[in-house]
Amino acid sequence: MVLEWSRTRERYERQGLLVEEAALAQAEQECLADAEARERRRAREAARRADEDQEYIARFAAAVRAQYPACPPGREQIIAEHACRKYSGRVGRSAAAKRLDAEAVRLAVSAHVRHTETRYDELLSQGYERWLARAEVEGQVARVLARWQGGR
Repeated sequence: MVLEWSRTRERYERQGLLVEEAALAQAEQECLADAEARERRRAREAARRADEDQEYIARFAAAVRAQYPACPPGREQIIAEHACRKYSGRVGRSAAAKRLDAEAVRLAVSAHVRHTETRYDELLSQGYERWLARAEVEGQVARVLARWQGGR
């Protein structure tokens, strides 16, 4: 280990590691030797994760259909794919949604309705604040959700 005295911190600080050339070359060879196996493992894991993600989206779509039986055909899949998009930070990626929590499903469906069945996006483009635009379309969203629930 290479250390150097820091006058400002008044202590020795690690600057790095001193490695013999032969040891470095051996490590590089070992790394290259199993690179193909690691790549195959990465590919298998990526395929497995993609399959798991598709299964999750299908379960989420089924939860949407169960909670909103009068939802137009095919919409549950559109809602699930959008809400559950990886790395999106959307409600479908939350822990509650992964448990298929009714509130998480409701939030995802409400967001879909807000954007597709109301003037919400138009209001935002006209300069409305997000909270004000949401308040403006709140009644429409509630009516559509009630209709999709089968009038419950």
